[in-house]
Amino acid sequence: MKIATWNVNGLRARQAQALEWLARERPDIVCLQELKATPEQIQSALWEAEGYWSYWHGGKAYSGVAILVRRELAAERPAFAHPDFDFEQRIVAAEVAGITVASVYVPNGGKDFDAKVRFLEALEQYAREFQARNEPLVICGDLNVARLEIDVHPKERKPNALGQRSDERALLDRILSRGLVDVLRALHPDDDQLFTWWAPWRNLRQRNIGWRIDYVLVSTALAARAASAVSQREVGTSDHAPVVITLGG
Repeated sequence: MKIATWNVNGLRARQAQALEWLARERPDIVCLQELKATPEQIQSALWEAEGYWSYWHGGKAYSGVAILVRRELAAERPAFAHPDFDFEQRIVAAEVAGITVASVYVPNGGKDFDAKVRFLEALEQYAREFQARNEPLVICGDLNVARLEIDVHPKERKPNALGQRSDERALLDRILSRGLVDVLRALHPDDDQLFTWWAPWRNLRQRNIGWRIDYVLVSTALAARAASAVSQREVGTSDHAPVVITLGG
């Protein structure tokens, strides 16, 4: 099973890129964030992507998340749902092949840090409930926290910067403690060049001076099947790269 996540940072500007990437990669499950578009503003080719069930949860010019599911995994359209803590179109979940997958876009906290904390706390509780029921969960998306020092290029490290604060990292660790594994880092524990976001100036992306803030977190039993995980820095013109993992078995 191939699972992909990508913060597209405005889908209307990158619809052609998204379609090209989708056709090339053909992930089984795709989670998108920061659509900045209503469903009506999305091309029918994406809205009805060939071979996929699609659900788009977005508003004009801000936030928004989506999930696309290959029809081979679901004979009927999955039930897409929003946990109670959803706001500003920041989370949608679906059960696919016995696994609940959530596409998540955590607030960056710049305008309202308390809202970011509340969202991360609610996400932890959400993961805790799946752990208590021993049900598999996958959380994909832009969590707006660089989990470890290695996840930020040395030139970008600032202890009190949003996304690097110790209290944010502690919240992300609490989410992971609910039976989840950060697959990209688990498969590349020592890679200090592994980033998913680059500030859009000074050619930082080309120089790979970035942060890792996009994740695929999977339940422990699923993580044992992880065969590969990559950040596709060469793809698209968003300030984020797609993250793609493959689960064997």
